[in-house]
Amino acid sequence: MTSLRLGTRTSRLAQWQADHVADALRAAWPGLGVELVPFVTKGDKTLDKPLPEIGGKGLFTLELEGALLDGRIDLAVHSLKDLPTDDPDGLTVGATTERADPRDAWICPTGDTLDGLALGASVGTSSLRRGAQILRQRPDLVIRSIRGNVETRIRKVEEGGYDAGVLALAGLERLEIAGRAASVLPLDVMLPAPGQAALGVQVRRDDADVFRWISALDHAPTRAAVTAERAFLAGLGGGCSAPIAALGTVDGDRLHLRTRVVSTDGARAVEVEIDGPFASDDARGSGASLGQRAAEKALADGAGALLP
Repeated sequence: MTSLRLGTRTSRLAQWQADHVADALRAAWPGLGVELVPFVTKGDKTLDKPLPEIGGKGLFTLELEGALLDGRIDLAVHSLKDLPTDDPDGLTVGATTERADPRDAWICPTGDTLDGLALGASVGTSSLRRGAQILRQRPDLVIRSIRGNVETRIRKVEEGGYDAGVLALAGLERLEIAGRAASVLPLDVMLPAPGQAALGVQVRRDDADVFRWISALDHAPTRAAVTAERAFLAGLGGGCSAPIAALGTVDGDRLHLRTRVVSTDGARAVEVEIDGPFASDDARGSGASLGQRAAEKALADGAGALLP
């Protein structure tokens, strides 16, 4: 029997994501074995500094990518919002699973809304994107870095270290703790990170067998949407820690992309919405061209001046 080695980080959410992909592979290919191989990344170890200061979210993927390249594992599962847009030489995202709810959740023990928080209240997030969009709505608030896994960040807010916090709703739903969120932030207020709530299966480019197995997991509308979002991010030259938000959606044969670039102080923003054709047999191509067009439009509107 063939067995695949699937690399994963050790947090409970990362384990859920790996189990989700492993179960889908076993269901698609009865008899295929999938062994989970755990990794602790530099991003998991360095918890005393904001992500942008220590190199951004790529620090959550480097160890897994190294293990793929040297053959210690056959595939790795990443949250696509954590994965840099440039593929390392020899690797690629071979499948994108169907996306969960991409919105952000609002954590606030008192139940206050974003508008209802007291003047000068603190909001915990290490995301420049989230912090900038919060300040866009409430410039009086204080954005403070918060690190740790999903449960740790919620606990830090609930214990009073922060007045509120923002986390991806999909993570809470996957851990079955969405009830601890006070509300879900509307897209007009908080547009998600490129790739948020979608999982990417990373493989070696030349591994035809693994490509064939994971092809059963690929969801064309999600792939087109996140490709557009990530192409927008790449077209702006922004890393996955930059204050850049984007959400692609597919409706029939049309792909819609909504984007937002916000200065880190929230004072200025550039928004672009754009549509293009969607073809399920060319999901990557559909998304890439649309994302690039949106980036060109945003840069023409002055988005480059808003990036740190």
